[in-house]
Amino acid sequence: MTITPTIYGIANCDTVRKARKWLDAHQIAYDFVDVREQLPSPSKVSLWLEKVGVEQLVNRRSTTWRNLADSTRKALEDGAAQQILLDHPTLIKRPVLELGSEVIVGFSADRYQQHFNV
Repeated sequence: MTITPTIYGIANCDTVRKARKWLDAHQIAYDFVDVREQLPSPSKVSLWLEKVGVEQLVNRRSTTWRNLADSTRKALEDGAAQQILLDHPTLIKRPVLELGSEVIVGFSADRYQQHFNV
């Protein structure tokens, strides 16, 4: 049985578009979840944090990050990452690719190529 990967992101994000285009070009079927329309569950965000850590999951170059209060940024570092990411889903670095128990954050053609053995 083949597991279908799921991509979490925002439809109009350039990096998400690149990842989806790469998957399409390699004829890899996937599910897409727009995190603005369908928030990830608390358990999903918790899993991502467990798998990749807050440093990799939080997009510190985003407009959302720049607009966060210093106290919220500090809370993120002090263990409140799950709730802050649920409150501000655009803080999640995109795309998040889930394949079974594996989680890959961001897009790199080389990494996807290695991951999917194509």
